[in-house]
Amino acid sequence: MPSILEKGLVIGSLLIFNWSCKEEEKRAEVSPEVNVVVAGKENIPVYSEYVGQVYGLSDVNIDPRVQGWITGIFFKEGSLVQKGSLLYTIDDQPFINSVEASKAEVARTQTLMENKRSELDRVKPLAEMNALSQRDLDDANAAYASAQNEVKIAESRLANAKIELGYTRITSPITGIIGISKVQIGDYVKMVSAGTGINAVSSLGEVRVRFPISENDYLGFLREYRKDPNANNFRDVPVELILGDGTVFGEKGNLQLTNRQIDPNTGSILIQAIFKNASGLLRPGQYVKVRFRSGEFSNAVVIPQQSVNQLQNVFQVFLLTDSNKLKPTLIKVGSRVGSNWIVTNGINEGDKIVIVGSTFLNPTMVVRPVMLKWNYDSTSKE
Repeated sequence: MPSILEKGLVIGSLLIFNWSCKEEEKRAEVSPEVNVVVAGKENIPVYSEYVGQVYGLSDVNIDPRVQGWITGIFFKEGSLVQKGSLLYTIDDQPFINSVEASKAEVARTQTLMENKRSELDRVKPLAEMNALSQRDLDDANAAYASAQNEVKIAESRLANAKIELGYTRITSPITGIIGISKVQIGDYVKMVSAGTGINAVSSLGEVRVRFPISENDYLGFLREYRKDPNANNFRDVPVELILGDGTVFGEKGNLQLTNRQIDPNTGSILIQAIFKNASGLLRPGQYVKVRFRSGEFSNAVVIPQQSVNQLQNVFQVFLLTDSNKLKPTLIKVGSRVGSNWIVTNGINEGDKIVIVGSTFLNPTMVVRPVMLKWNYDSTSKE
């Protein structure tokens, strides 16, 4: 016979089991809340992004045009220099000597020319009186003409010597920011190939941004913009810059030109945009992202990106049925624009899409929808 204590334990266990079953049934009856959005239909502008590089509006290399020792540097590296301001001096003594030697040569040839002219003046009247032959007159004329040419040659050499002497003073060809000098006082410089000089100056009031796009993109952009009768030119498109830290540059630019040819090695064409740079934030060599409107999806069905489950190339959403159950549905998507997908097949405007997130839901269970308002205009920019 069981004791009173044993009977009490059995009865207590039965009560606990019965309470647990009721709690499980109560939990099963609870419908989980899910967020639901309505698939929209919008005319969505499409924005393209490309990686570009910044150049000054003018980037001029400082190349020595004569050889010699650097004797002076007259600028602060990284500062603004004015057009015509002195940057470097090269030892000018050899060039001064060359100028003086050329001056002496000019004087010598001029003296010789005067001598030949005097001789011609003496021979000419005698030849007219037949005291000297015509041949003597021709020789005198030839000697005088030759002396004149010698003067011109000497004067040309003097002019070149003066020009080379001027090259010992290197001045800024434009107003702009000068870079770090590749030479110091006492270094020997010589004429080298253009572009490998001793410094560079960049005009940065406006800057150029160059970026390559594929041939197919280029053709698509042209066709898209030619559909608009009010569009004067593809180059009139406003352009934004995204800096390396993700911020958007304050000034908008415009596409200015395209290269004359497609690069046969890469199948791309180089495009250039111009930006004002009053803040001086942009510097040559800087890498940026270029973004501009490249087209439009008309009457596109759009849904939030987080409502789509993706497994490799398979895309799936959960539709909310009239009985508040989930219906797994495969869809086809086009471009991802901003935080949304453009859907090309599988759902229609007005369909209710469940944002499942990380919640585990059984398609057979009944859910409680919480309708969310979704602003599909946010897709205008990525």
